[in-house]
Amino acid sequence: MAPENKPTRTPRKGFLPIDTNTFDRFFISVVILVAVHLIWFRFIEQFASINIATILCLIASFIIIRWG
Repeated sequence: MAPENKPTRTPRKGFLPIDTNTFDRFFISVVILVAVHLIWFRFIEQFASINIATILCLIASFIIIRWG
C-alpha cells in the first residue's frame, strides 16, 4: 500500500516579523482596525469623518492579509 501524498505546507514569511497563516493575518488586521477606530474616536473625529479611518483600515487589512 502506497503512502498518501499530503501537500506539505511551508510557513509563510511576509513583511510581518512572524510566520503566519491566513487567520493570523486576518486577526492582526481586525485588532489594528479596532485600535485605529478607538484612537480616531478619541483624537481625530472632530476634524475628519470616521469613514476615512474605515477606508484606511480596509486598505491596510488588504495589504496585511495579502502580503503580510
